[in-house]
Amino acid sequence: MKNIKQTIFKEAVNQIISNKMLRGMAVKQLDKYLYTSLMSMGRAQLEQEKLDQYAFMSSIVKQARKNLDKGYIKPDVMKKMAHVFVGDNYSPDRHQKINPIKEAYKEKYGDYPPQFITLSPGKGCNLHCVGCYASCDAAVAEKLDFETTRRIVREARDIFGSHFMVISGGEPFMYKSDGKTILDIFEEFNDMFFLVYTNGTLITEGLANKLAKLGNVTPAISVEGWEEQTDERRGKGVYHRIMKAMANLRNAGIPFGISLTATSHNAEILLQDDFYEHFFNELGVTYMWQFQLMPIGRGKDVTDLMITPEQRVKLYKQWSHLVEEKNFPIADFWNSASLSSGCIAYGRWNGYFYIDWNGNMMPCVFVPYYVDNVKDLYANGKTLADGLQSKMFKNGRKWQKEYGFENPDNRGNVLMPCSIRDHYKNFKENILTPDAKGEDEEAEAVLHDAEYEKMLEEFDDELQRLTENIFEEKYLKKVPEPHEA
Repeated sequence: MKNIKQTIFKEAVNQIISNKMLRGMAVKQLDKYLYTSLMSMGRAQLEQEKLDQYAFMSSIVKQARKNLDKGYIKPDVMKKMAHVFVGDNYSPDRHQKINPIKEAYKEKYGDYPPQFITLSPGKGCNLHCVGCYASCDAAVAEKLDFETTRRIVREARDIFGSHFMVISGGEPFMYKSDGKTILDIFEEFNDMFFLVYTNGTLITEGLANKLAKLGNVTPAISVEGWEEQTDERRGKGVYHRIMKAMANLRNAGIPFGISLTATSHNAEILLQDDFYEHFFNELGVTYMWQFQLMPIGRGKDVTDLMITPEQRVKLYKQWSHLVEEKNFPIADFWNSASLSSGCIAYGRWNGYFYIDWNGNMMPCVFVPYYVDNVKDLYANGKTLADGLQSKMFKNGRKWQKEYGFENPDNRGNVLMPCSIRDHYKNFKENILTPDAKGEDEEAEAVLHDAEYEKMLEEFDDELQRLTENIFEEKYLKKVPEPHEA
């Protein structure tokens, strides 16, 4: 029965990509399959979580269909992407035991490996954005050598069984080492799919065509709102260059998304439907990732940009509306935790961890503390898997399980999923270990900053007050089990 369902799933994806006449029927068939598969996954997830996951995945299918119909995504490019992306990583039945590499990892370490890694191979960037967590400076440009970068990607595939990786920065399309660029990684690992966070300014017509030929890359371009907000944070004229990059990607037929950091300055814009309608309906965006500015590193000096608890709750309600009613595929890495049953950091199964340009292994892009460095691990005959066994990473995974991820009988507030942003006191007392070091001087400094600690604890207390009723009424309520379709 499971094999039959998988065949239906893949055939429907095929028809959506290849056959415009049957595309509408195939979308309906796939939508029905998604709902049935997600809602019948058992008690491990709350019913509302399943509904959120269905709404999100359904919205991706519908937006991809719209962009295929408009010619913004070329079928031959989408076919290449589906070959390495759809079957292994995002089939709804995520518990099926189909990957012997993951099974071997579980037998050795007691849990499944992370689903992916976020890797920043280089710090260099051609922009200087206010509050950037990476403190990018092209003149400094720390970076991993190409062989280390290649080994990280290879181990993610061969040790974790992962065929998906996120590339961040700095600006990834500036990365160059030993005469090689990030495109050489994409070409060599053509059985993997890469999502690249980029400022978009380097995506020329030529680069877009190269990405289309590779067929295993989707760029997520950073914006801050409309032109005024984007240029205010990223530099004058950047928005115009982003529009040109999007045109180049549409012409090449590459699915692309946007990445956006919510701040106190742009929160009101993000509460308006017309912003999303413009990017999804007019510019051909296929997905959107939203972050919330975390004041660590350079961000410590711009804490006024951090959204308030009230704004965060409003953004959660807006996210629910946009995904459920507007069918826009948007994920907010704090407000959309129901899509992943909580925090995905610390290398948990179906989650990820982060490696920066110096090789430091960190639980998350927004948890800038590390115990192990990949270059040291490699020099001592170890692998990435050994780095995931540090006490700090284990503490984080222990907290995730105790907080109730995938335990409907003892569930923590899914609207407060972040181990550091939403539970700062617990992070310092029960997750962070004495051997952990800050990624940079400022990350280290905030650990000893009483004012910073007080600010985050007050934020957490207020957020708990504002969200506990929403969580209890929406997520802990009983929903009738769906009938098998």
